[in-house]
Amino acid sequence: MPQVQLSAVEERVYQAVSALEVQGHVPYPDLIAQETGMTEEELREPLHSLTERGLLHREDSPMSGLDFGPRWCARQMA
Repeated sequence: MPQVQLSAVEERVYQAVSALEVQGHVPYPDLIAQETGMTEEELREPLHSLTERGLLHREDSPMSGLDFGPRWCARQMA
């Protein structure tokens, strides 16, 4: 399987999501922004791009009535 080429920003976002998951945090956009030093607005494009490539997937809040926004989960790169 070929290695996926990521831009520097995509790599930073992917690594931030992975790091948050390893630390036991839920990777909500505000935490991803904090981890990367980016704004939530700046995250939109790399999150979308990584999702299209199958490296991240979005999950909506699992508890009805408690919506903290979408969370992003990393898939392992081959």
